[in-house]
Amino acid sequence: MRSLKKGTIEYPDDVLLSLKEDEEEFLTELKVLAAVKFYELKKLSLGKAAELAGLDKVDFIKLLGKYRVSIFSLSEEELVKDIENA
Repeated sequence: MRSLKKGTIEYPDDVLLSLKEDEEEFLTELKVLAAVKFYELKKLSLGKAAELAGLDKVDFIKLLGKYRVSIFSLSEEELVKDIENA
């Protein structure tokens, strides 16, 4: 098993109240959202982002769909060019 790093995050007291979440739910969601965004920005691979989110790759791919993040690396413009050249 890989070693895990632990960090601290500061946030206003009323954030949990506004989100209607407890601290554990908030931190889990924050980790998942960070993984999705890092993947979207191509800062993490699919596997590493899934690992950060605490999910297997299949479940992470499903989660990406929920947030409308494509697993395909081609931009829309690149995809159109590929189709035109096919």
